[in-house]
Amino acid sequence: MVTIYGMTDSGNCYKPRLLMALTGRPFRHVEVSFLDGGTQDPAFTAKNPNAKVPLLEEEDGRLLPESNAMLLYLGEDTPFVPQDRFERALMASWMFFEQYSHEPYVAVRRSLILYRTMEATPEQLASTLTAGNKALGVMETRLAQSPFLAGETPSLADIALYAYTHVAPQGGFDLGEFPGIGRWLAAIEALPGYKPLDWHPGN
Repeated sequence: MVTIYGMTDSGNCYKPRLLMALTGRPFRHVEVSFLDGGTQDPAFTAKNPNAKVPLLEEEDGRLLPESNAMLLYLGEDTPFVPQDRFERALMASWMFFEQYSHEPYVAVRRSLILYRTMEATPEQLASTLTAGNKALGVMETRLAQSPFLAGETPSLADIALYAYTHVAPQGGFDLGEFPGIGRWLAAIEALPGYKPLDWHPGN
């Protein structure tokens, strides 16, 4: 059985858990958090020298870090990877967008407000709000044209971007300004097998 090391309320750690739920695949969850120093524990850094979660461990001991790489691995041969070549590339483009244009602002602002592990400056809060709203606006434009990010059906791109978008209000973002995103969030939450952020086996 696959093991996923992760932090329950982290969006990045939620991505593979949500995909496993949507595809009905069993896995083992091991809670590891930066808040209590768990990601710095030598037993964990021996598995992932980058000292970050999530981390996937296969039964044979192979290890895979990075949430979107995990989605690509776990999503192979599932309906969440389009058969059409262009749609697969479009899915990948949104996954890159999530890491470079969305997560650094939407997720980081949420983390600054939620965890308070460091003092956020007014300038940092203002800049992440502006850039995060820009990213949400890009999504809104796409979702006004398409029910899902890569086409007519949900893909790994939707899972990747759902993770931090649905909790964006915790970072001070007003999703009421983005009705297309609101409809899209509801569509993701209506998928068979959907589980919320705090879900993992045994929880």
